Amino acid sequence: MLRTLCKSVLYGVAALSFATAAATTPANADEEFILAHAMNTDHVFHAISERFMSELGEESGVSIEYHPGGDLGDWTSLFEQSMQGVVPMTLTWASSDFDPRLDLIYLGYIVSNWEEAKELYGPGAGMLDVYNDMLGDLGLHAVGIIPTDFGSVVIRKGVGELPLNFPDDPGGMKIRVPGLAIAVDRFNSFGFAAVPIPLSEVHTALQLGTVDARSFSTAVETYTLRDVLEANILTNDYFEVAFWLVNKDWWDGLTDEVRNALQRAADGTIEWSWQEAERKSDEFLQRARDAGINVVELTDEQMSAAKQIVYDNEWPAMEATVGKDIMDQIRGVVGVE
Repeated sequence: MLRTLCKSVLYGVAALSFATAAATTPANADEEFILAHAMNTDHVFHAISERFMSELGEESGVSIEYHPGGDLGDWTSLFEQSMQGVVPMTLTWASSDFDPRLDLIYLGYIVSNWEEAKELYGPGAGMLDVYNDMLGDLGLHAVGIIPTDFGSVVIRKGVGELPLNFPDDPGGMKIRVPGLAIAVDRFNSFGFAAVPIPLSEVHTALQLGTVDARSFSTAVETYTLRDVLEANILTNDYFEVAFWLVNKDWWDGLTDEVRNALQRAADGTIEWSWQEAERKSDEFLQRARDAGINVVELTDEQMSAAKQIVYDNEWPAMEATVGKDIMDQIRGVVGVE
């Protein structure tokens, strides 16, 4: 009941904010709406949002009320608010609470480098249509797929151990994972003890020793947590992409002129975002090194062992969820039999 009440209050605040924006928007604007995401201004989401608003330009007749940093809710809340139309546009991740097929976006070792990632997820690659078939059932539409970074494992200060050989080395080390079944299963199979913890509580959990490690950490997030970390192990076990989501009813109800203007600006921004995301990854990984974090690469043998665990356990389970056709398409790109 408390969770429902909090959500209701949050939605009410967002709706009031939207109404206020509409009241103060110039009279010649064709459309006014909220664009929100949950990440801070160091994150690529912020750079993408600013680039999008610049690409759109004042001549488009569109007025955007921009909310970075999660002031309208965390990433799961924004996913749900977009489903309900409270926040018409958001940059966020797939929430499989609403459709288990969306866990496909978190599939382990689907790509190994930025070139392969763009081949699978980049403009015109075809995966956007696959995901929109799923998202449409939730009242959502993705105008694009946003690259973020490869996710890795970080170790808190004071642990002094580097679990590099899976599944033997971790020895049941407690590791934070997001609240996703696929994440829990992966890191349990890697030999850790997976503990689902919300993103907003990760810093405290590492600081207090509730967990000794964190999974799904991109370079910018590693740098953000630098005061509590001693090592970053580049497992690169998944490539993090996010969705540029809109509420489908809202999107379909726009005039052709406005919708086309928004899509053109989004397309141009997404094409630019691939270079920007890779640049930010390199930049923040170096900043983490400069801050004293030990950045460790797995050897070819260690990486192959980790990949095999995922291919043997996680991929068959995913095929049972999303179907053979989709998985065969991915296997063709990745080169996995």
